[in-house]
Amino acid sequence: MGDGAGGGLRHPAVALTSFVGRRQTLAQLDAELRAHRLVTVTGPGGVGKTRTAITAADRTSLPGGVRVVELASVTHDSQVAPTVATAIGVSDQSNRDAVDRVVDHLSGTSTLLVLDNCEHVLDASARLVLRLLEALPGLRVLATSREPLGIGGERVHLLAPLAVPEESDAAGTGALDHVPAVQLLVDRARAVLPDFTVTPENRAAVVALCRRLDGLPLAIELAAVRLRSLSVSEVVRRLDRRFHLLAGTDPAADARQRSLRALIDWSHDLCTPDERLLWARMAVFPASVDLETLERVCGFGDLAGDRLFDALDGLVGKSVVVADRNGEQVRYRQFVTLREYGAELLAASGEADSLRRRHRDHFIDRAAECVGRWCGPHQAGDLARLREDHPNLLAALAWSAETPGEAPAGARLASLLRYHWIAGGFLSNGRRWLERLLPQLEPGSPERGEALWAAAWVALIQGDRMVARGYLKECAVIADALGDPGLRGHVRLWRALLNLFEGDLQAAIGLYRQAIAIHRAGGDTGLALTASFQLAMAQAYAGRPREALETCSAVIEEASAVGERWNRAYAHWAAAISHLHLGEVAAARTAIAAAMRIEQDFRDGVCTALCTEVCSWVAASSGHAADAAALEGMAASVWHRIGTSLQAFGPHAAREGRRHSTAVDEQLGAATARAIRKDHADVTLPDAVRLGLDLVVRQSGRGRPMPPREPRVPESPLTGREREIAVLIARGLSNKAIAERLTTHRALWTVTWNGCCASWTSPPARRSPRGWRRAARLADAHDRRRQPLRKSTPAGPLREVRTATPFASTSTTTSSPHVSRPR
Repeated sequence: MGDGAGGGLRHPAVALTSFVGRRQTLAQLDAELRAHRLVTVTGPGGVGKTRTAITAADRTSLPGGVRVVELASVTHDSQVAPTVATAIGVSDQSNRDAVDRVVDHLSGTSTLLVLDNCEHVLDASARLVLRLLEALPGLRVLATSREPLGIGGERVHLLAPLAVPEESDAAGTGALDHVPAVQLLVDRARAVLPDFTVTPENRAAVVALCRRLDGLPLAIELAAVRLRSLSVSEVVRRLDRRFHLLAGTDPAADARQRSLRALIDWSHDLCTPDERLLWARMAVFPASVDLETLERVCGFGDLAGDRLFDALDGLVGKSVVVADRNGEQVRYRQFVTLREYGAELLAASGEADSLRRRHRDHFIDRAAECVGRWCGPHQAGDLARLREDHPNLLAALAWSAETPGEAPAGARLASLLRYHWIAGGFLSNGRRWLERLLPQLEPGSPERGEALWAAAWVALIQGDRMVARGYLKECAVIADALGDPGLRGHVRLWRALLNLFEGDLQAAIGLYRQAIAIHRAGGDTGLALTASFQLAMAQAYAGRPREALETCSAVIEEASAVGERWNRAYAHWAAAISHLHLGEVAAARTAIAAAMRIEQDFRDGVCTALCTEVCSWVAASSGHAADAAALEGMAASVWHRIGTSLQAFGPHAAREGRRHSTAVDEQLGAATARAIRKDHADVTLPDAVRLGLDLVVRQSGRGRPMPPREPRVPESPLTGREREIAVLIARGLSNKAIAERLTTHRALWTVTWNGCCASWTSPPARRSPRGWRRAARLADAHDRRRQPLRKSTPAGPLREVRTATPFASTSTTTSSPHVSRPR
């Protein structure tokens, strides 16, 4: 029924080329980041702002890590905050403001946020950064832009070009290896000419080339490519003529900008006519695209057929286009500076609107293909492809919304992207664009009808039932006026979901049956299956679990026959609930495990949260109270990340969740249950799937479904507090130091360390037999669930630790901090 992308640290990407020079710059940036919360790296295009910022970020050691956000593909101010949210792993399910979701996601962390390429959305970037810095005291921001953000407290770091040789070096005999510009030229030249080196013959030309290019990294890299077919002297001679022609064309421009422009002009002149045309046409893409998209959007007229591929191959060879490979998949992109140059060419060509319309229409076709074959084996692949195309999708929607007469086609695209919004992880984006386009659509038009039910679906998943009711009411009027059976089916399906979420089960069941009949008559098996698994949920909570199981079985059988898995996962989830209502715990466990296995390939946040909830119910029903508490904590974490809760899915599900939670509290004790839930309250969406499935399979006695991510160490019987003390002892801390570190008075803990063993004592009043048993359950559950996270526990020199308590005194010898707990 919905989706949310899991969060997590976004570390700087591993560069494919070496980083040359700028040691002092990196040291200065490190110092500036320590002293200032906002540092903006500025400089002309091609000076290396992005690469330097990413390298500097990679050298930081903030506990919260580094989050990198690339803004080059953003085409509108309104996309800045949602792009940041998506890039740092904030699931896109709630309808809250994107900045608020980012604040909530980063709250309590000490994190470095890198915002790259802010110049074309400068005001929006400045507003975002200001709000984040005000709300997050632990946040530091490293931005790159051609001009400062203009925020109080901003530290502006003007990035200079690489140092170049002195003129006198041309006639010298000393080595030039220490000069950064020369280092970069040699390094990049060897990529196309492995034997390239500075020799007495080319020394003067190397010095001249680096100086004429002012040490601009992009300019040097572009020039280095030419060494494949030209000598250094020949490159310099051509630059001489080109610089002379362009000198003074823009007196207000920085000389470095004119030099870079001259080099790009020269690179453009060296391209064939077809390559120049493709260069201009590719400016329509704000991010990478595959070959099919290039051919469909740009392959017409003079670039029809094989001519486009030949031109593309030439641009890749000239380093104007970058080919990114992922196995057998290749996507093509341009550096921002080169794309902006192409945009000027495209604007001058008169083809801009035509290209943007072809661009939008291509993605309409791609989205329609996804919808058309949704009920089949292509779901995961289609969703993955649309996620990669996301910046292009937003650009197409933005152009449609801003261009007179294009809103109906834009709304068609937004409606066809239904599964991208719902199952792909972009609910807020979908609702934003649907609601932006709706006011531009003619009342009663088919496009408005489609956009209304799509927006209603999104609103229902976000818990906005009143909004959804209004959309569906208008959609029903349009459906009747047009006599459109498909629209009528959608009205019944999503009204049924509204009734289900409001607790009117009988009304929901009736509407679901009508919707299923309509969609089957229209040949839309996928929607019929969606309505069917939702029908099963209504049947289960209406006290008809056997009927619900029959419905689920039919969905699973039909979906399996065609390789469909999204609806199948939800059917397994509904079946698990039905089995629980019949007291068939083992069958419920099998059903929910099947759903969780499917979720390993789908990033559907809502399905993950619902399945984790049911995993908890299964554990509670089978006497695994500690496991149930851990799973409750995981579910709460996922709900929090996607911006909704179990309560949004109706009173019956919410009541069942509370009943199982109360049972867990009674079995463990409320304090212990809370502690276990809290211990798992920061689990990410992928980890919730992995750990939840791990627990479910272990409970069944069939072993673990997959190896943990980290090598396992012997399970510790320690409580969290005992384990913390053992680690401090292993580090050699004194009794006083441990007491200070733990903020625990020495009257509560007495620690003795004699070089080879240690003991600590807790007064009898602080430890009852019941308390030990609760602590034991907490420690066992903690160890089983958090095992992959224990890689940071140091082995240390500790060999023997002895605990002294009023109940028992035992010792154990181990190679890692480990203490026997009183029995």
